[in-house]
Amino acid sequence: MTGMTGTSTPSAHAEPARRGAPDAPSMTDPIVGTFSQAIGGPLGRHAVNPPRRRFWIPPRVILLSAILMFAAAWLQKYPCAEGAWIDHMQYTQFCYSDIRALWGAEHLDRGAIPYFEYPVEYPVLTGVLMGALGLPSYYLLGAAGGTLYWHLTAIVMFMFGLGGVAAMYRLRPTRPWDAMMLAVAPTMVFTALVNWDLMPAALTLFFLLAWSRGKPVAAGLLFGVAIAAKFYPLLIAGPLLVLAFRHRRLGPAMLTTAIAAGTWLAINLPFILFARDGWLRFFELNSERPIDWGTLWYVLRHFTTDDAGSPIPWGEAGLVNLAYLLLFVVACAAIAGLGLFANTPPRLAQLVFLVVAAFLLSGKVWSQQYVLWLIPLAVLARPKWRAFLMWQVGELCYFFAFYGVLLRASGETGVPEWVFITASLARMITLAVLCGLVVREILDPSLDVVRDEYGRDPDGLLFAEVPRVSAAARTA
Repeated sequence: MTGMTGTSTPSAHAEPARRGAPDAPSMTDPIVGTFSQAIGGPLGRHAVNPPRRRFWIPPRVILLSAILMFAAAWLQKYPCAEGAWIDHMQYTQFCYSDIRALWGAEHLDRGAIPYFEYPVEYPVLTGVLMGALGLPSYYLLGAAGGTLYWHLTAIVMFMFGLGGVAAMYRLRPTRPWDAMMLAVAPTMVFTALVNWDLMPAALTLFFLLAWSRGKPVAAGLLFGVAIAAKFYPLLIAGPLLVLAFRHRRLGPAMLTTAIAAGTWLAINLPFILFARDGWLRFFELNSERPIDWGTLWYVLRHFTTDDAGSPIPWGEAGLVNLAYLLLFVVACAAIAGLGLFANTPPRLAQLVFLVVAAFLLSGKVWSQQYVLWLIPLAVLARPKWRAFLMWQVGELCYFFAFYGVLLRASGETGVPEWVFITASLARMITLAVLCGLVVREILDPSLDVVRDEYGRDPDGLLFAEVPRVSAAARTA
């Protein structure tokens, strides 16, 4: 038997990486090599064999870079922290934040308890965080506590962000500089504090780290917590089960999934029982929401109707829901086929990235902060800078065009609709290209730098076959 239901992993598979010097991207990645000329060029022989006592080791450099990026994100949104948005400054200064806007919209400025006294449009763990920071701010400063609430939330989000960078570093022990891609992703500056998405993004990385270490129970707990914060981590279940089926290691995957379901239920059950109407608001909103800005369906409406650029829904909500669901199901079926029938089993991160990207490309809602879902998954799936930066530029073009079209919709001078449509297409196309490159590396694993470094999937320890042990060995 191959251990279809086993959950333990033998020590023979416990070493997560090959022995050897850490990867040096200035020597292996042409983009990093070019940029390194500004600080003296690629890694040389003295850097390869540094003295034992040195301060600027990779973890410290990456941590400092992440702190600087988060500080820049805080400064970028600071003009909107007080909530006194006049003359559409939230758009002209690109500092809009749901965190600050919902202080009043979710009645936190009146001391309302999320779900119990006012319905919340987010999953439970996000709503709990809103209440945990919002209620003390209200009791200390009353309705004027919104600024304190915003700063407290920013601190918590940055803690999750730093935790996510640390988890990325631990996921790739001999490729430490992959974590730098997450730490300095350009869109992080503009989107880190738009919403609470850094929390589920970090929790998803914690789950992947536990899974990569061969800990299905811990992975299940973290998986369930991540889903309770935002629903998109649920998409990981598909790739997880597909690869488990292919490797004939369904036991650990089923255990992790079952524990995740139980954890999610345990977190949600008090709200289901005692604040059902408030708890249901998230699900009702997602079924009722019309086509959102910048989605595939928004672009299609632009080319097929006369009211291009209008935020009014195009067609019946039920029809749109069915259309994007069918498109997503077809994409998932294709990705599952890739996972089951590619000559070499894909890495877990590759399939997860493709599924989440397909969800956004086909969905009727694609908010600006959703890029935070994809950044860590893109780094894990394909840690190469060229296509990654192209995609980041596409996201930035969309970000600025989005605020320009919002300004125009508010009656001010903004960007023309065609500029916004072009930026939306740039975001879709660059992400689709990145997906295509990931697919190419699945079909030709020799192009995959992660598999080349580790010789296997470093995130798939629990997919490893349990070696057979002879009767003689067991009795020895």
